[in-house]
Amino acid sequence: MTKNSNSGLDRRGFLAASAAGLAALQITIPASARAAGYPERPISVVVMYGAGGGTDTIMRKIAEEMANAKGWTINVLNKPGAVGAVATQFVHGQAADGYTILGGANYNKFVRVMGHVDLVPWENWHFFQAAGAIASWSVPVDSPFQTFDDVVAAAKANPGKVSISTSGTGGLWHELAMIVGSFAGIELKYVPYKGGKAASLAGLQGETDIAGGGVHEHVDLVRAGKFRCLQQTGAADITLENGATMPSVGGMLPDIKPFLPIGGTYNFIVKRDTPDDVLSEIKEAFVAAANSDGFREMIDNKFFSLDIRTGEEADKTAAKLEVITVDTFNKFADQIGAPVKSAADLGLPSPADFESWWPPEGYKPPSI
Repeated sequence: MTKNSNSGLDRRGFLAASAAGLAALQITIPASARAAGYPERPISVVVMYGAGGGTDTIMRKIAEEMANAKGWTINVLNKPGAVGAVATQFVHGQAADGYTILGGANYNKFVRVMGHVDLVPWENWHFFQAAGAIASWSVPVDSPFQTFDDVVAAAKANPGKVSISTSGTGGLWHELAMIVGSFAGIELKYVPYKGGKAASLAGLQGETDIAGGGVHEHVDLVRAGKFRCLQQTGAADITLENGATMPSVGGMLPDIKPFLPIGGTYNFIVKRDTPDDVLSEIKEAFVAAANSDGFREMIDNKFFSLDIRTGEEADKTAAKLEVITVDTFNKFADQIGAPVKSAADLGLPSPADFESWWPPEGYKPPSI
């Protein structure tokens, strides 16, 4: 089986690409820094999207492997809505004691840009990144769209009429669909759903012309002969065991090829003012889980990519992704369908000025 490789992080104006490093972290926490008695009761992971999507899949597997590594009890529940804002507000309202963790995607970069919350990612949260993903457009096998070029031709003939499902207005699959559409010179009709699984099912059932989502959400349906993949945002074609191909969009749009892969990330998100000893326990368990055989096997099968980030590296990634999303959403404000904040509103630089801006004035690196 040939698999695509997600590596590196490229930027050109509004383009974001999430790095997919394979380096494993080794963490040893001194006994004096450990939280006495933590956890004394079950931990809750609140997932910001619906059951069955990429975020839910990653969070449940990480929680399972953390529980296996530590002997903890971890419960996972879903609170989808407003591209993560419902779960974000819920978790932020809980005590900073390590018992309620936000299961998120893309460093929660959409909620502040969309005006849903005022929380600053690198000031209010600790991020633990586990993996990355790439986007996919698929159609039922009986769809009249045989290829990506068929979609482009139809969308150019009928601007705004060809519909594609997304995981929510302003969410990752919406953002990436707009980026691909911009390179193709087309305008689509974006139909929001509560999560990637719901978006994929909508496309499968014919509620939209195209199912937008992630490769991990479409690959089993492609394997089963129910979906035909039109494009994915990895750097190379993916050939499955049965010979089916999930073609890279770079093969159809040469101008986008230098910036592939582009996709998203998955993160455990903990309140910043959680005690250091509790954070240390969570970090040790998280890294053990992300490096476990069970987690690696799952991400290989679903075409995720292992990408572990913590500490200041994670904070910088959070800031960079939010900066690029602000820029993207303001460039495509007419296609968002909802108000968005500007970089000036949020005190952010342009993508071109990010490296000279980071770290921002007053930034305090994580203490663990």
